[in-house]
Amino acid sequence: MHRPPILIPDSLRTLFQVVAMVLLLSLLQQNGCRCYQYKVGDLDCWGLPPPSDPLLYSSWSQNHHFSLGDSLLFLYPPSQDSVIQVTERAFNSCGLEDPIMTLRDGNSLFNLSAPGYYYFTSGVAGHCEKNQKLAIAIPSANGTFFPPAADFATAPTGSQSYPIVFGPASAQGPSTAPAAVVRAPAAMGSILVAAAAALLLGSSLL
Repeated sequence: MHRPPILIPDSLRTLFQVVAMVLLLSLLQQNGCRCYQYKVGDLDCWGLPPPSDPLLYSSWSQNHHFSLGDSLLFLYPPSQDSVIQVTERAFNSCGLEDPIMTLRDGNSLFNLSAPGYYYFTSGVAGHCEKNQKLAIAIPSANGTFFPPAADFATAPTGSQSYPIVFGPASAQGPSTAPAAVVRAPAAMGSILVAAAAALLLGSSLL
């Protein structure tokens, strides 16, 4: 004895197809999104570079490829230092007046949310002149890459015996991996399973 076929409304079939497409699109978007968190200079402290490596921050930025969605982590004692975002002109002249943004909590996370150049320096007078500053280049979302930030830093002049805040910022070789990585493999796997289930269910109802 054969059962009569179950008639599924077209609206329900369409719903399953839409759900499957949404899940697959979410999978594709997450698969292309890998955001990194970089500890500035690969150091435990954002401070004056050591006399042995006065261009530490310039070299560090040029040895990393930053992308949209990445973030910079500045660690420093808030009672002794700070981070300010400045214009290119202020970066070159070490002008601390009228910064774009001031960070002074000692554990500052800056999100690189738009393409272009970002310029940072210490908010402490005299530190920028001693090369405690950082320039970052971010390519656009379509893959257009901005030229590497120019090496604006120059070797410090005068005495090399200036103090290093919060202990010496010992030079380290360029790291091959950022300080922290944010990935979503578990989420992508769940979305893939859900999308496959929706497609199978939708096909069985057709």
